[in-house]
Amino acid sequence: MNKHKNRIILTYGFMFILLLLVGFLQSWNVSLAILNLCIISAIMSLGINIQWGNSGIVNFGAMGFAALGGLCCVLVSMPITNSVWQLGGFKVLLAIVIFFIFIFITNRIWKFFKHSPKKRIFYSVSIFLIGFMTMRLIADPAIQSIESFESAKTGYLGGVNLPIIFSWPIAGLFAAFVAFLIGKIALGLRSDYLAIATLGISEIVLYFIKNEDWLTRGVKNVNGLPRPVPYEIDLQNTDWLIKLTENYDLSIIVVSSIIVKLAYSSLFLLTLIIIFIFFETVSKSPWGRMMRAIRDNEISANAMGKDVKKRHLQVFVIGSAIIGIAGAMMTTLDGQFTPASYQPIRYTFLIWIMVIVGGSGNNYGAVLGGFLIWFFWVESEPLGLWIIELCTSVLDDDSLLKNHLLESAAHMRLIMMGLTLLLALRFAPKGIIEEQKRI
Repeated sequence: MNKHKNRIILTYGFMFILLLLVGFLQSWNVSLAILNLCIISAIMSLGINIQWGNSGIVNFGAMGFAALGGLCCVLVSMPITNSVWQLGGFKVLLAIVIFFIFIFITNRIWKFFKHSPKKRIFYSVSIFLIGFMTMRLIADPAIQSIESFESAKTGYLGGVNLPIIFSWPIAGLFAAFVAFLIGKIALGLRSDYLAIATLGISEIVLYFIKNEDWLTRGVKNVNGLPRPVPYEIDLQNTDWLIKLTENYDLSIIVVSSIIVKLAYSSLFLLTLIIIFIFFETVSKSPWGRMMRAIRDNEISANAMGKDVKKRHLQVFVIGSAIIGIAGAMMTTLDGQFTPASYQPIRYTFLIWIMVIVGGSGNNYGAVLGGFLIWFFWVESEPLGLWIIELCTSVLDDDSLLKNHLLESAAHMRLIMMGLTLLLALRFAPKGIIEEQKRI
């Protein structure tokens, strides 16, 4: 127990020192920017950890749930475009309602003809296709009108103009709802097939977000999302900050930027602490012990009367909701929604590396992995450039080898991530902070 606590203190202290070094050697703005993204990455890592580390569910669809979280920021915080709604917004809403009614009817027919497979398939498919065609017949002209109206400025329905902080819990609920629908279909698959299915579904979600301009503006992006913290320019016009910077001979631009980043850090850190405490409480509860039992031996747990698929669905929904919240936080920090920026290497596989390196099955390891991997993901390029400059200092400035290596410094990021993962798997296969054995 003491060894475990000492390792936590040492590793977290090391991470704190790294952030301090960036502040002293580079700038405090850079250090706080890394800190904010480390916190968001740690929250995403917790979402994957409860699925994989505590329950054995392979979810390669984190990118899709993060994108759904970002979409919620747009739908919640952006102002409504009244003229676009008058052109076709209500027709699109009507088409969606009609489609869901046909889905409900299809579901009832599927259950009604359960003893007649041929009739069940024929009537269910027929009703579904009629509903889909009806929806498209109503929605397509309305969508065309929406997207063609001042497409450079709006061309989409907008949001409901609420404070963006409300989008975080809504993103969690929305991601949980989508995860429930996916889980009902995919969680019966074997782990390797489930990984492929979740990755494919996340690509479908992203394809929808990129192409449905009437809802998301697609690849044209949504800029100017409101902030939950003050703007730098507003702070720079306040008397107290002007006096503070004048008295201590500081740059008001730098100080205002640091204050904004600290405000973001406070919000993000509070969210991380709440989620961490929740997961720690859950993992120590009888429900958490049951999930680890299912993870370790699914057949035995099933023989003991545990509904494995139902429990997997619960964990899949909870973990996906956390990833959705983190996705909304990321979009809030960026101040814009850019669907093209969602790439599997950043929003799926990098998160998995965080869980593996930090230590799956325990929340301390997941948080540490989120901080450590994101830190080196950002700092690997300047660190790699410094190493290359040091190693090639004996060469002439016009050396082809030296210039080639300096131009390739950006690739140090991928090299360092691969090297970190290999070293972790070789020397710490259970992660930097191993899961504690519970009796």
